[in-house]
Amino acid sequence: MKVKFFPFFLSLIFVLIFIVFYKGLNKSNIYAPDNIIEKKVPSFSGKLFNQEKEVTSSEIFAEKKFYLVNIWASWCIPCREEHSLLMELNKMKNLEIIGINYKDKTDNAKSFLNELKNPYDLIILDKNGTISIEWGAYGVPETFLISDKNIIKKIIGPLNTDSLSEIKDLVK
Repeated sequence: MKVKFFPFFLSLIFVLIFIVFYKGLNKSNIYAPDNIIEKKVPSFSGKLFNQEKEVTSSEIFAEKKFYLVNIWASWCIPCREEHSLLMELNKMKNLEIIGINYKDKTDNAKSFLNELKNPYDLIILDKNGTISIEWGAYGVPETFLISDKNIIKKIIGPLNTDSLSEIKDLVK
């Protein structure tokens, strides 16, 4: 009796372990935040790049106007890749581009902009990352399209030709 019970018990344990692992494979633990649509622009204040002046979100964003908020850093390789697309968007008359410089050294950011040119109408320093957290960002680069003080599009990761044409269509 003892001899027949042990193989049955061992088989039962293996079946239970298999079921647990199989169920775990079907559950994704990858976190992907929602693409925010029609959420109000968060309230924040920050120091302007190359200036000692503090600004608030209410001073920056106006009604009836389109803004593109781009969270970037000089150490970010994808930020370098998307930079030419930001330069192209900067040519649009009815779109203002706001940069949020994320956890970066000011000298490195200056060098980055001197090398690649500055597509931003305004840059806000985010030395400790709290402004980016307010926006719901969890990495760089991230881009938000704003209209009437509402976020209408969130782009996670670097801009590409598809997101560029989508932004142009929405801003027209």
